[in-house]
Amino acid sequence: MQFAFMTEPQAGGTYDELLSLARWAESQGFDAFARSDHYLNQQESVAATDALTTLAGLGRDTEEIKLTVLVTPVTFRHPAIIAKTAATVDEMSGGRLELGLGTGWMESEHERFGIDLPPLRDRFSLLFETLAYLSAALGDDASGYSGRHFMLGDMEVLPARTGPLPLIVGGNGPRKTPSIAGRFASEYNMFSCDEEALAGRLRVMQESAHDAGRDPADVMISFVGYPVVGDDQADYRDRLGARAAARGTSVEEFEAILESRSLPHGTVDQVGEAFDSLAKRGVGRYYIQVYAPLSEIDTGDVARVLAAARGE
Repeated sequence: MQFAFMTEPQAGGTYDELLSLARWAESQGFDAFARSDHYLNQQESVAATDALTTLAGLGRDTEEIKLTVLVTPVTFRHPAIIAKTAATVDEMSGGRLELGLGTGWMESEHERFGIDLPPLRDRFSLLFETLAYLSAALGDDASGYSGRHFMLGDMEVLPARTGPLPLIVGGNGPRKTPSIAGRFASEYNMFSCDEEALAGRLRVMQESAHDAGRDPADVMISFVGYPVVGDDQADYRDRLGARAAARGTSVEEFEAILESRSLPHGTVDQVGEAFDSLAKRGVGRYYIQVYAPLSEIDTGDVARVLAAARGE
């Protein structure tokens, strides 16, 4: 299984703080360094940097680690802007960009910045066409694209991608998101979920991939979450209690949430077994996600989680 470190810079942070975390992740052997793309921290205005701009900087300031946006809302940018920016960042990073896209959801950032947030049904239509447009613009032919929302002429779009430039589709819905992922994505991403939910989503994704003439095995499945790991049972209970208190829930309620979402938790050995189970269920990458201002992220705890996930 691959492992990525996922940050949420809309909680606050500078480019230098993001760079420090990316270099740390690279030094720890993470496969990818990921960040979200939001302009507000829900209702709060903080120093939220632009995702694609900062990934361009990281492309010059890191060496090998893959650089992932997870995910950029299709409401933020026209697909021509996404294609040109992505190809440029990919070139600047030596082919290390991974481009995640989603429908967008945070009403407050759209309202306050004056960005249109259409109904969800229309946003899924925008996501489908954006992915079709990008597949044409970043693909190996020059067939163009014509849809209800967007049009791309039958021409070679330059600069071309330098590396594979995977398209990631992220979302937790049972049908539309996995269907779109099966048609277009190199990676299908979701929050940690139980076995039944995952199996249902995979069936839809695989059927869609077959219908599109693709091999479903070419679509990597990835989870996002932050496991709770204790050195022993007592340490686990202490850490569980601290996390529950931070969420404003009881220990029992928080542990039930972890169970329901198949989010690895327990002692080091138990967490290692949980990750083995996820791998057997088809999860190929796990994003260890920390939601906190960049300056407050405890990399020591992230390292503990990574070691347990690797079975070290």
